[in-house]
Amino acid sequence: MEAEKKKKIFSGVQPSGNITLGNYIGAIRNWVRLQDDYDCAFAMMDMHTITVRQTPAEMRKRTLELMALYIACGIDPEKSLLFIQSHNSAHAELAWVLNCYTYMGELQRMTQFKDKSARHADNINAGLFTYPVLMAADILLYQADYVPVGKDQMQHIEICRDIANRFNALYGNVFTIPEGMLVKAGAKIMSLQEPTKKMSKSDPNPKGYVSMMDDFNVIAKKIKSAVTDSEGVIEYRPDDDAKAGINNLLSIMAVMTDSTPEKVAADFAGQGYGALKGAVAEAVVEGIKPIRAEYDRIIKDKAYLKDIYTRGAETAHRIADRTLKKAYKKIGFIID
Repeated sequence: MEAEKKKKIFSGVQPSGNITLGNYIGAIRNWVRLQDDYDCAFAMMDMHTITVRQTPAEMRKRTLELMALYIACGIDPEKSLLFIQSHNSAHAELAWVLNCYTYMGELQRMTQFKDKSARHADNINAGLFTYPVLMAADILLYQADYVPVGKDQMQHIEICRDIANRFNALYGNVFTIPEGMLVKAGAKIMSLQEPTKKMSKSDPNPKGYVSMMDDFNVIAKKIKSAVTDSEGVIEYRPDDDAKAGINNLLSIMAVMTDSTPEKVAADFAGQGYGALKGAVAEAVVEGIKPIRAEYDRIIKDKAYLKDIYTRGAETAHRIADRTLKKAYKKIGFIID
């Protein structure tokens, strides 16, 4: 009997800054678990990064560091497709086609455009506006069935589905219609200083996020100085903003110890916030240590990294080219 064909997954992270604990818990850690059961493609999304001005040498450095971190976290280049987005021109080519099937009103409703425009008022460029179309091209090129995302990214999946359905309605079954795959536990790790906001590498307050590259003592210090509340009671109340700081610490602890926030809260019932913070700090540091050791080994081996991204680009181009040519032919371009 023929083995059932694996469903396809596509995802990626921008090399726009230090990868945070939130990126690891909400994305990369989950990818590692998915790669045995799914046909996975994970990219360094450098094309998305340039909607905000970058220092070229720094960006090249961060792209390689991100790839090394992917592998150190457990992404296996022999199991999953690992590549750099800009190494496959099909992303830009399909994005242009899809731009012509996307409406201005749809893009104007995107909350990320509004948020980034507010933060970068001196650089509200067209790329920032059409960012969701490039994201749709990223996903649709690989005929992805699922895209692992946090709740804040579901709007991008919905516009991708709208574009794909519109194109398919005109030209037939060209694109697989993807679904967002929400991660339940620890999907959204919040800022340590403003726990009602998502942990972000672009946070102007470095105490708000833990970088996977932070010194271990710095990591512990940041967690121990996390904002909590004046109630003094360790309970997990996910719908109560007043407990956002404690909810966040319990979520982090739960993920790092393969537990649940409710169980962690029960384990620390009657104890002070200091005890919880100390335990979370220890769990995070111990969880990151082996990743950092492997990262330190991999980042020194530039020939190995080049081999991975060169082979990845070849495979990514081969897969994506089939989709691109199919779309080109459907819209009337001459394909040899």
